[in-house]
Amino acid sequence: METTASLVPTVGVKAACLALGVPRATFYRWHGAGVGTAVPTPAPIGRAPRVHPRSLSRDEQQTVLDLLHSRRFCDLSPAETYATLLDEGTYLASERTMYRLLAAAGETGERRNQRVHPAYAKPELLATAPNEVWSWDITKLLGPAKWTYFYLYVLLDIFSRYVVGWMVAYQELATLAERLIAETATKQGIVAGQLTLHADRGSSMTSKPVAFLLADLGITKTHSRPHVSNDNPYSESQFKTLKYRPDFPVRFDSIEQARAFCQEFFPWYNAEHRHAGLGLLTPEVVHYGQADTVRTARRQVLHAAYAAHPERFVRHAPEPPPLPTAAWINPPRPAAPTTTQEVSH
Repeated sequence: METTASLVPTVGVKAACLALGVPRATFYRWHGAGVGTAVPTPAPIGRAPRVHPRSLSRDEQQTVLDLLHSRRFCDLSPAETYATLLDEGTYLASERTMYRLLAAAGETGERRNQRVHPAYAKPELLATAPNEVWSWDITKLLGPAKWTYFYLYVLLDIFSRYVVGWMVAYQELATLAERLIAETATKQGIVAGQLTLHADRGSSMTSKPVAFLLADLGITKTHSRPHVSNDNPYSESQFKTLKYRPDFPVRFDSIEQARAFCQEFFPWYNAEHRHAGLGLLTPEVVHYGQADTVRTARRQVLHAAYAAHPERFVRHAPEPPPLPTAAWINPPRPAAPTTTQEVSH
């Protein structure tokens, strides 16, 4: 075993064991147990990396990468680049080799120039009185046959929930929206700088005719963020009230039927519907400044009931539900409270 150990540094373990007829397992067992002379570990034999005969040279690889980075091919996939070069009688590398070189350079993602969407700010709108902020939207009403629709345009005051204007049409057109907004602003006596009009990003809402009209009327326009329905909650809620009415039909046989239904629904919604978000007052009462009078009358009725039977109430006379003093679209988050600790010395 000592003879084998003396040959190992010169010829290696395998050749020494083979020459002396010693099993390598026996040699390693003895060496691991510390028997005999310690055998120094042979230094690794330096070998040049093996180059595959089909691989491209470094210069050829760089040529292919430069071509893929060129202005002509930077927006094309390797497959298109490969086919284009073949049509021109040129072959530099296979399509797979082009992908392999791009992967090694970390460039196998989207190579084309992509449009970057702007960062949309969250709209934060506050209304403390009627005709300060309107919300508007368009919803589809099913027509008599499949894939037929009528379009309902609705303008809603977010403070009073009063529907200030509506229209049913065959199409969703910017010109129709422009006419409805202009007529409603005139009917409500809107002056320049008074109103903010909020909508989502539908084609009619973002159209140039509507934008030019609002600029002429001095009305500020805002839009929801893309794909964020919570940015237009008042219109969405009003449409739900409309479509969840027991008498709302599955389909309208004609546009005249749709208009007739709306002519009954919106007067009920404005003048009779006690809105939970308005202290159970109707939108019409709040919109036209009659809320305090109605709440005073309700308070008198409740106090009279308390005076007649105080034992039926707890501690004091009941009060009518309060009227909200503000209506928000995306109210700002309250600032986190800062805590200060007193340190005694």
